[in-house]
Parts: sequence; structure tokens; C-alpha cells
Amino acid sequence: MFNHLKKIDWHLSLTALLISGVGLFTIYSIGSPESFFFFKKQVSFLALGFVLMLVISLLDYRALKNHSLFLIIFYFLALFLLILVLFSGQVRGASSWFHFGWISFEPVEFAKLIIILLLAKYFSLRHIEMYHIKHLIVSGFYAGLLVAMVLLQPDFGSAIILCGIWFGIVVIAGIKIRHLAILFLILTTLFVGAWMGVLKGYQKQRILTFLDPQKDPYGSGYQISQSLITIGSGGLFGQEKEGGLQTSLKFLPDQYTDFIFAAWAEQTGFAGVLFLLLLFAFLIWRIIKIALNAPNNFARLIAAGVAIMILVQLIINIGMNMALLPITGITLPLVSCGGSSLVSIFAGMGVLQGIKARS
Repeated sequence: MFNHLKKIDWHLSLTALLISGVGLFTIYSIGSPESFFFFKKQVSFLALGFVLMLVISLLDYRALKNHSLFLIIFYFLALFLLILVLFSGQVRGASSWFHFGWISFEPVEFAKLIIILLLAKYFSLRHIEMYHIKHLIVSGFYAGLLVAMVLLQPDFGSAIILCGIWFGIVVIAGIKIRHLAILFLILTTLFVGAWMGVLKGYQKQRILTFLDPQKDPYGSGYQISQSLITIGSGGLFGQEKEGGLQTSLKFLPDQYTDFIFAAWAEQTGFAGVLFLLLLFAFLIWRIIKIALNAPNNFARLIAAGVAIMILVQLIINIGMNMALLPITGITLPLVSCGGSSLVSIFAGMGVLQGIKARS
């Protein structure tokens, strides 16, 4: 056990804890009556995630490589949960969570990790056959089933993350240029289809508002407008008032989840934002380092998939906070309040630590 702990990447683990600490600091500093409640919940999930990371790192990831049955079971379990959650009742217009008292479980976070493992297994066995377009179609079918269930919730943001994971792994596995063009055409067709028959009115409005948030600043553009005001009010080193005026007076919506980046920017200013981005850059670099030193393609693609999952989520969340991308309900990884995302990312890092310890 002690020898194993010496082999894992503690730089990666400590960086993840520091990023999570940013989230805890932001949640607590908001200063509203519910802040301490959310703070305690997030601390509990962080402790659970960290312990789960250590436990998973003890397991030999090569069992997933050598025995496909485990991954098949996990995949169909994820698919089953995504179907079952459609009947759980809607919260904020979406059926995305199972509720157990004060704890909520979002199965799509589990599905993100499973699709990474499944695609890594699929392409590691066929990396010399990537010139066959059938592998693009088959892998797309695996991911597409999960994406379809997520769109039915509807959760457009998580569907984008799943598509991003698939696209990223496909590119790293070695897709041909003409196949990439076909892929772009397929994704465009799927987006048009989702726009015509899947997306709700408020989701379409969010995308249209992104193009001109000031057109309706007190209606559909309110979230983007308040986020920009909050980020701008942080200045260079943040506001002196604890929590910041925008967050403490609750002008900023979803300040614990979707717009926690704006809350952090108001509290710590440009210096704090730069610090957070450097932490994420270091985290991604440590994951890439594990991928480069991985002993086989399966492990390499897993590490790449986890990096893609975090990076895509990071870019989308910060982009929508700064009005560079439409609002899609994507949380800031390791920072936003939410147990499912936090625990699933630490679970993914547990697999990475197992790869690192056995490299």
C-alpha cells in the first residue's frame, strides 16, 4: 500500500484539491444563508471523491483492457440509468437527476467516464485499422445512444461534452481527413435535427441570446449580462467586500454552479482568474504527461479522454460566463457545487493514478 502511494502522481492530486479549494472558498465567501450548507455538502463530496480516487488507483486498470464484459456491463448500466432518469421528474425543466433526500445523483457524469473507457478499449484494439470508416460509425453509435438519451432529458450541455469526448478520442486515435469531413457533416446534421425537434424553447433562446445579450438584458439576456458585470466588477485584485456585491446581493444567478467562475472573478479579480487558469493548465499537463508515459494505447486513450472531458467542460463554462459561448448549463469542473461531477472526475483521476503507478 505504501509503495503504491509513492508511485501515484501527487502533483496531480494536490492540484485537483487546490482547484476544489477554489470552489469551496468561493461558495463560503458568498456569505448568503445557504452558503454554509452548500459548503458542507461540497466538503463531504470532496472527501468522498478523494477516497474513491485512492481506492480506484489500487485496482488494476488492465482488467478492463483484458475483459470486455466489465465495460459492456458498465455501458449498459449507464444507458439504463439515463433512460430511468427520464421518469424521475423535472427540475428546472430537465429530468437529469435522481433525488435521495438532500443528495442528488446525475447519471450523465457516470456516463462520461464510461464512454471514455469504452472508446479507449475500442480504438486500442483497432488503432492500425483506423482507415476503415466503419470504426467511426460503430464508435459513433456507442456514443450516440448516450447522447440521444441525454438530449431527451433535455441536457444539451452534457450532450456536447459527450460528443466532444468522442470527437477528441477519434482524432487522437488517428482519423483520416476525409473521414473528419464526413464527421463534421454528421455533427452538423445532428445539431440541426436537435434544433428542429429536441431542444426546448428556452434552450434555443439561450443560444440566440448569446449573439446579442443586450437585446433583452432583463429577460433572456439577464444571466449573461449579470455575469459580465460581475466579472468586470472584480477589477485587478477583487472587491474588498466579502463575497462581492453582485453575488452577495444575488444579482448573479446560479452563483454556486453555472456562474461560479464569475463569482470567483468578482472576489479575486484578474489575479485570481489567472491563478485558477494556471492551476487548470498544470492539471491538464500532468494528465497529458501520464498519457505520454502510458505503457499501452488503452491507457494512453483513457488519459487523453479524461483530459478532453475536463478541458471541454472548462472552455464551455468559462466561455459562457464571458459571453463567448451560449449558456448550456455546464458547470466548472472541480469548482462548481455538485457532487456527481466532483466525484466522477476524481474517479477518473483514480484510473489515471492506477495507470501512473503501473507505468
